[in-house]
Formats: sequence, C-alpha cells, structure tokens
Amino acid sequence: MAAWLALVGVVVRLGPALDSQVQRDAGMTHFDYQVLAMLSEAPERTLAMSELASKVNASLSRLSHVVKKLELRGWIHRRPSPTSRRVTECTLMPAGHDVLVEAAPGHVRAVRQLVFDGLTREQVQQLTAIASTMRANLDDSDLRTLDG
Repeated sequence: MAAWLALVGVVVRLGPALDSQVQRDAGMTHFDYQVLAMLSEAPERTLAMSELASKVNASLSRLSHVVKKLELRGWIHRRPSPTSRRVTECTLMPAGHDVLVEAAPGHVRAVRQLVFDGLTREQVQQLTAIASTMRANLDDSDLRTLDG
C-alpha cells in the first residue's frame, strides 16, 4: 500500500509541476514541449503522426489537436507523406526548434530537481527498470478489458 500511494502521489503531482514550469518559462504545455522534443530527435526532425503519437503517449485525436495549435504558432508543419497517402508527417520548423532550445535548460533543471536530485545512481537504475516494466505492462494491456 505504501508503494502504491507513493506512486500515485508522483503520478498526480509530477505532470502538473512540469506543466507549470514550462508554461511559466516558455508559454507552452508540457505536452507541447514533449511533441517538439520528440520531433527534434527524429531524423530530419520529421515523424509520421502515428509514430509521434506513440512517442508522446497520446491518441491521434489529442495529438492532432495539439499539432494544429503548434502549426498556428509556426513551430511545426504537417503534410501528407511522399510515400503513402494514408500517412501524415509532422516536421519541426526552425521557429519550433528555437523555442525548444530556449525552453530546454529550465525543463531539464525542473526534471532534475523534481525527479533525480536525491537519488543515487543505483536508485536511478532501479527507477529505469521499474518504469520500463510498468510501461511494458501498460503497452501490453487493453485497459478496457481489465478485470475489476
């Protein structure tokens, strides 16, 4: 029970804390930041929308809404894939990259302070293993069919 309550406390509080920091420092949501960050790491700063949705843990409908907003800001661009009409690609634009580069130091500081400060190297390795296992469980589960 203690482990569960500690985890719930982190899940409930970490997202809003990171959202508040990046909103205050860069005028975007944490989800916006994640979208830009995942595109920045992709080859040619471009990903198919379905792949981007997977990387940011979002439904295509949620991602489409956010991408539209980021497009209006000139930070990303959507276009049909040159190789498949059924695929839409999303590209990080120079203005979006500039915003991300400016926002990154504050975000990294917040993540270090909220998550990693005070943890030993061994605890970080344990956290990686635990979170990876939990993520795999979530990825493998159909949450609609879990027994109650």
